[in-house]
Amino acid sequence: MEFKRIKDLREDHDKLQKDIAKLLGISQQYYSEYEKGNRTFPIQQLITLAKFYGTSIDYIVGLSDDKHNLNTKKTS
Repeated sequence: MEFKRIKDLREDHDKLQKDIAKLLGISQQYYSEYEKGNRTFPIQQLITLAKFYGTSIDYIVGLSDDKHNLNTKKTS
């Protein structure tokens, strides 16, 4: 499964693959495999990306076209 949106999000934030790979604690080559669709993201890495980009996992994986994070519920 190709994750086109992760490349788009990365480029929209002016980040290089190596920047996001560092955030995720993996090599740039390994991250590149995610963008190409040759590897599937572990859920924890999807969570990290969603938080970093301020969007939902649904948007990242293409289940939603809403780029903005709808989870704005604050805890007291």
